[in-house]
This record gives sequence, structure tokens and C-alpha cells, in this order.
Amino acid sequence: MFKYIILLIFASFSALLLPSPAATTDGQEVEALLKWQASLDDQNQSLFSSRVGNSPCNWSGISCNEFRSVIHINLTGSGLKGTLHAFSFSFFPNLLGLNLSNNSLYGTIPSFLGPIPISLRNCSSLYRLRLERNQLTGNISEQFGVYPNLNYIDLSYNNFYGELSSKWGQCQNLQSLKISNNRISGVILPQLGGMIQLHLLDLSSNHIAGEIPRELERLTLLFNLTLANNELLGRVPPEIGNLSNLRILNLAANNLTGSIPGQLEACSKLQHLNLSKNRFRESIPYEIGNIYSLQNLDLSQNLLMGEIPPQLGNLENLETLNLSHNELSGSISSTFADLSSLTNIDMSYNQLEGPLPNSKPFLEAPIDGFINNKDLCGNATGLNACPSTISNGPNGKESRKVVVLILVPSFGALLLIFSVVGFLYVLLNCRRVRNNQNSPREARNDNMFTIWSYDGKMVYENIIDATEEFDPKYCIGVGGYGSVYKAELPTGQVIAVKKFHPLEDEGIANLDSFENEIRALTEIRHCNIVRLYGFCSHLRHSFLLYEFLEGGSLQKKLTNKEEATEFGWIKRINIVKGVAEGLSYMHHDCSPPIVHRDISCKNILLDLEHNAHISDFGTAKVLKPDSSNWSLFTGTFGYAAPELAYSMEVNEKCDVYSFGVVTLEVIMGKHPGDLISLLSSSSSSSATTSTAHGILLKDVLDQRLEPPRNQVARIVVSVAKFAFACLETNPQSRPTMQQISRELSIQRSPLSEMFGEITLGQLLV
Repeated sequence: MFKYIILLIFASFSALLLPSPAATTDGQEVEALLKWQASLDDQNQSLFSSRVGNSPCNWSGISCNEFRSVIHINLTGSGLKGTLHAFSFSFFPNLLGLNLSNNSLYGTIPSFLGPIPISLRNCSSLYRLRLERNQLTGNISEQFGVYPNLNYIDLSYNNFYGELSSKWGQCQNLQSLKISNNRISGVILPQLGGMIQLHLLDLSSNHIAGEIPRELERLTLLFNLTLANNELLGRVPPEIGNLSNLRILNLAANNLTGSIPGQLEACSKLQHLNLSKNRFRESIPYEIGNIYSLQNLDLSQNLLMGEIPPQLGNLENLETLNLSHNELSGSISSTFADLSSLTNIDMSYNQLEGPLPNSKPFLEAPIDGFINNKDLCGNATGLNACPSTISNGPNGKESRKVVVLILVPSFGALLLIFSVVGFLYVLLNCRRVRNNQNSPREARNDNMFTIWSYDGKMVYENIIDATEEFDPKYCIGVGGYGSVYKAELPTGQVIAVKKFHPLEDEGIANLDSFENEIRALTEIRHCNIVRLYGFCSHLRHSFLLYEFLEGGSLQKKLTNKEEATEFGWIKRINIVKGVAEGLSYMHHDCSPPIVHRDISCKNILLDLEHNAHISDFGTAKVLKPDSSNWSLFTGTFGYAAPELAYSMEVNEKCDVYSFGVVTLEVIMGKHPGDLISLLSSSSSSSATTSTAHGILLKDVLDQRLEPPRNQVARIVVSVAKFAFACLETNPQSRPTMQQISRELSIQRSPLSEMFGEITLGQLLV
């Protein structure tokens, strides 16, 4: 009897300390969030100041389920500075997604507060966890539990230490695991092979030692295995060849020894192979020459010996080849002459001899790629001519050319012919030219490329004069690949000049981006796509010439309070229609189709009539019908399709998702991050719809405008419905841009229900 009394007292006491399920759904969660906010630095005291009501479900960055319990917290890039010590994770039993990435959080993740376990380990329902790019610390094996529902976790760029637990192998739903750039030690345990759904594993830049376990062969869905910059040793297990879906294998900067396994040949989809900065011996296996999908191959800074296998000349998709700092000998096979895609070659610091292949990639490569060899010769600049192939150019001097191709928007097929010819001319003659830094006008007497009385050299000089050598006062925008300048030519025409960032060697910062943009835009003529007038490929100033659009970017329009107020519903609807028509043209009227891959509000430009023009084709990809069309991730976070976190297949549905985000941003006036988190929750579709039934459409629209009425209200409802359809998690369930464009052009009848009563749930059906 006494025992039962004691148990009763303990149970009663525990009930006072631990929150009940009902209490956590509103009051306790509010209290926990406000308490954490109060512990942060002063600049974050207004984090939840814009909250509506006592429920956190209406706060910025918070999403709830149908029971009004918090399921998603998304505060990425919110300027948070402080610790998580006052964050009571136990008060959020239904938490599915936690995204605190890109902030300045520091300290450890707490495990107990006195009232009580508050550890993140208790959040067993977690589906997505993102804490990357903070200054968090603590033992990774103690502060993180096993989450059976976890799909995605990113702890990169923090200060976590400790060892990976074998229990991680129990996360059989995990598709992406990123713990790079921390202080993780120990070994890669064989039990990690139990994460059979894993697509991406990145443990790079840690202190992980030991051998690579052969049990990783069980990760048959893996497309990205990055273990670079650790302390791994021993041989690479031949079983790694069983990873047939592998696209990226990066084992650089370790202490791996032995021979490079020829079994890599079975990784037939491999695009990027980096085994540099190890201690691999013996010869390069000829089997690598059978991985026809390879685009980048880096075997530099090893102890490789013997001749370079001629089979490597079969890698017709190869763009980068680095075999430098080894002990390779013999000559370079003539089979390499067929590698027309090569843009970067480095075979320096070996024992190579004989002639270079007589092909464009080798002839245009800088001498640095061949120095410190035994006796290489050839026609490449800086090398001694081979005895049987001595040939002097005019006066023995290298040609210096400045080329600007002007694209005249007329004459149909003739224009396309000249465009392609001009593009090839620039690539063949200007990619590796040298320039006299003291005089941009030196080439006045050199050959000039002229189309229909447009003097390319004259246009080049006019642009230099108009921008005063690209003075910052003419700069109207800065991006990842270059800066955009406003230039007024002597004719009075105003153009936009996109100048690419230079490197120390005076090259283009991203030659692929430069060529992609030209390749895409020379094949496009559409009123909703920015017009390319011409381009200059020159080692001093490489730039693109565009029509100048006075309205600026859509992002600027939406973020400026005064301009957004004048940016009414009809104008916004026309923007959505214009973007849809431009993408539909790219996806369905171009052959082969063109995928933009970076549709966002900053890349939609407006003219004075608020017509939309899709811009910035630096990441565009022309889809090849007989290719898998896989590529590294590119795009803007917040607009990129979710499947790109674990899949690298490029197709039109990536643009469709981004279009959905842009569309919601246009009608909401801000990025729809919270709504997207709600729609992408791991709860059942019926539960998600039930939650959305409690949110009125009118409440998520841009509150700076009066609510739409009559026919306009009907169109806004249709636009919102299409946007939600574009955000489907399954890419195949998303509509095509052609379907969207056609539907948006249909005249709509008035609403049968009151606009103010329409919920988001009705739009998801």
C-alpha cells in the first residue's frame, strides 16, 4: 500500500512538471518561443513582434497542424544571434521541420533544464533538420537522437565534435546527410550502410580517420559521396563500383593509398571524380576511360606513374582534366585530340614528353598546364615547337583580337546562321587571346568581325567610353557571375552591359556561365525574354549586351513599399502571365528545350509598361534528348525545387516549381516560405488540407493592396491555385508551363462564392 502511495505522489508531482499534450499545443509553445526570443541578443527582440493573436500559428516562420500545434519552424537567415539554451524542444512534440540555418547561433544544444528534458533528442517526429552555417558546438553523438522519420539533415559549417553513432544506420528514411566542416572524429562505421534511402552523404572537412567501409556499397541510391579533407587511410574498397547511381565521388585530401580501383568503371553515371591530394600509386586504370559521362576528373597530387591511358581520350564529355603533380611518363596519346569539350587542362609537374595533341583545347591551354615536364613540345603558346612541326606565324607574333558580335533581331533564319557563326568565331579565336593592359585600342588595325555595317571594334570602344572603363557609378546591379552597367551609346541608345568578374589570370570568372547565356539567348526570340544584342569575349573585358529595361527587377518592385502599393492586381497578374508564356516558349517551342534553372524575382526584369522579361541565363541548360541531363546544383535557395536536394536531374519541372514560388511571391508581396513549409510537411495530404482550410486566401495576399474584386478576384484565385499545383513535391504531378500559360489566357467567370471566404484548402483540392 505504501508503495502505491509513493507512486501516486510521484505521478502527481511529475504531472506538475511535465507539460500535458493539450497544454503544448498553444500556451506552452507560445511561452517557449517567447522565452527563447527573450534570451537572444537585443536585435532579435522583435523576432515575433509581428505576431497575430496568442497562437504561434500566425507568426512569421511558424506553421501548425490541424490541431494548432507547431510542426515547422523556419527562421533561416533571420539574423539570430544567441544560444539554444532557453529553447525547450520538449514543448514541441509534433515538430516536423526545424530550419535555423544561416544565422549566428552558438553554444551547445541543451539536454536538460533543471523542469525537465528539453533536448532535441526528444523530437522523434522530426522530418527535416537544418542548423547549417552557425557556430553551434557540442558532442554530436550526445545531442542528436535517432529520428526514424528524418528525411533531410544538414549540420554543416558548425563546431560539432564527437563520433558518428552506429544508430544513425537506423535512419532508413534519410535521404540527405550533411555534416561537413565540423570537428567530427572517429571512423565511418559499417552500420551507416543501413541508411538505404540515402542519396547524398557529405562528411567532408572533418577529422574522420580509418578506412572507407565496404558496407557503403549498400547505399545503392547514393548519387553524391563526399568524404574529402579528412584523415582517411588505406585502399578505396572495390565495392564502391556497386554504387551505380553515383554522380559525384570526392575523396580528395586524405591519406588513401594503393591503386585507384578499376571497378569505378561500373559507376557509369559518374560525372565528377576527385581523388586528388592522396597517396595513390601505380598507374591510372584504363577503365576510367569507359566512364563516358565524366565531366571533371582530378587525380592530381598523388604518386601515380606510368603512361596516361589512351582510353581517357574516349571521355567526350570531359571538361576539366587535372593530372598534375604525379610521376606520369611517356607521351600524350593522339586520342586526346578528340576531347573538344575540354576547357581546363593541367598535366604539369610530371615526366611527360613528346608532342601535344594538335587540337583546340591543347593549343589554347595556358602554358602553366604543361610546365615542369621532361620534354613536351607542340604549337601551344610557350612550348618549344616539335622538330617536325615547326611553323611560324606572321612576324612570329600572337594575334590580338577584340570581337563584338552584334545580333540584329530580324531576317529570321539568316540571323540564326550569323549568330551561330559569330558564336563559334568568338570561341575559336578569342577565348585565350592576350591583351596589352596599357592600351585597349591597340588592335585598331587588326581584323574585325562585322555584321551589317556594325563595327564590332567600334562598339567595344563605345561601351568602354560610355561606362568610363566600367566605373562603379554606372553599375546598376551585382550578381554571382558579374555586374550590370547602364551604358548610353553615341547613337543615344541605352543598353545594359553584363560584365563578367575577372580572375587573377585575366580570364572569365565563369566561362561556362558566359557561354551558356550566349548559347541560350542566340536561339531565343520572345517578347517575355530579355533580348541579347551582342557579346564580347575578351580577356580584359568580357561582357554581354542587353536591352535596357527601365522598370528594374520584380524583386525590387515588391520590396519597395511605395512602388508595391502602385503595383496593382492587374499588373501583377500580367507579370505572372508573361513569365508563364516565356517559360512555355523555352520548354515547348525551342528544340531542344531550354531550362532556365534560376527563376526568381531578381531574374525577372520589367519595362515601363510592367511587362515581364526573363533574364540571367548564366545557368541555363539545353536539354539533350539522348542524355540523362544531370548537373550540379544551381539556382537560388528558396526557389529551387526540393528534389534537387537529393537528385541532380535537370528537367522542365524544376522551372515549374520556381515559377510557383515566384507567383505566390507576386500575389503575397513577400517570399512564401511559411506556406511552402506547410505544404511540404510530412503529414498526410488530408491533414495538410485540413490545416489549410483554416487559412483564408485574403489573409495571405499582399496587405498593402485592397483585396481584389469581381473578375480580378476570380483570376487571382486561379493564379493562386496554379501556383500551389506547381509546388507539388512529386515533380511529375506538377503541370507543364504550356498548360499553365493556356489556362491563364482563358476568360474566367465570376466567383460562385464570396472571395473573403475562400481558404487555401479549397485551392489544394
